[in-house]
Amino acid sequence: MIFGFTEQEIAHFFLTYGVGAFILFMVFIILQLARESKAGRFGTFVIFLGLGVGFIGYLAKIVIQWWMER
Repeated sequence: MIFGFTEQEIAHFFLTYGVGAFILFMVFIILQLARESKAGRFGTFVIFLGLGVGFIGYLAKIVIQWWMER
């Protein structure tokens, strides 16, 4: 036990909120990259499509798990 929490509770918290915060940080990084490269609307879309596919899959996994457990 760490600070009164079990390992399972800590892992669940960070897998839910920690990864979510990391995804938001990645969106910020992608926006900065698009802005600094002066990509325009279509270029920004392509950057998000190319770099954002991974966390879109992760978010889809969360939604599918929620739907199946419901």
